[in-house]
Amino acid sequence: MALQTLIAARWLAEALKSNRIGPSLRVLDTSWYLPKLKRDAKKEFRQRHIAGAGFFDIDQCCDKTSPLDHMLPTEDEFADYVGRLGIGNQTHVVVYDASDFGSFSAPRVWWMFRVFGHQAVSLLDGGLKNWLREGHPVTGEYSKPEQTEFRAKLNRSWVKSYEDMLDNLESKRFQVVDARPQGRFRGVEPEPRDNTEPGHIPCSISLPFTSFLSEAGMEKPTQELRSLFKGAGVDLGKPLCVTCGSGVTACHVALAAHLCGHPGVAVYDGAWSEWYTRALPEHVISEGRGKHV
Repeated sequence: MALQTLIAARWLAEALKSNRIGPSLRVLDTSWYLPKLKRDAKKEFRQRHIAGAGFFDIDQCCDKTSPLDHMLPTEDEFADYVGRLGIGNQTHVVVYDASDFGSFSAPRVWWMFRVFGHQAVSLLDGGLKNWLREGHPVTGEYSKPEQTEFRAKLNRSWVKSYEDMLDNLESKRFQVVDARPQGRFRGVEPEPRDNTEPGHIPCSISLPFTSFLSEAGMEKPTQELRSLFKGAGVDLGKPLCVTCGSGVTACHVALAAHLCGHPGVAVYDGAWSEWYTRALPEHVISEGRGKHV
């Protein structure tokens, strides 16, 4: 039976009651926040999390040689990191985060597992926000799992570089969707990172990640997701690449497209942080300041 992409809180609660957490089922708190929110995800995890969950830190499981934030690690680095979380190639992984949105960073880790060849990964629909709303328990207790061997194989076609994005301005081989809030896309609201002005890549399409979530923080029904893509002018029958500020919320678009039957969405990992730094001024489209030489 194929594993569900979205897991209901009730399903996970039953799995916990049945003592199924272990080598065959692992739960990961993947919380990550923009620095301006001044939230300490690790500290919050130590205070409360779903019983049996481990903590996945996207700022640790990354390419530490890159000047850019949380770029993808190597296959060996990813394999070592998740192996230390007790995850093997046969483990069903359920990811969630504790954001006020319902999910924020969890789709990034969902995509990371898939890009490294692990299909048995699901997202807890509504995250910790909905878990608590439904009255399920949390704990501050944590026991480190036994290290497991994990083998990773990166699907390079799902990762786009700056050079790929630059080439696409002319070739238009794939559509580009930007998941940042519309004000940042248009260039009229500030970026959360210093020395970066807002704006967008030429010909990219704005679809803020919050579009895919209900007010309660749940993923919208598939038909609504399809309508969102269609309304924005995105053809799910054609190649698609997603971007955002640093490659985190872009993965909401990848998740929504996957739920609509488009599994091969690529992520521009350097995202706006890299594009703004490297692009020519004419390649920074903005209603605000833009980029000046």
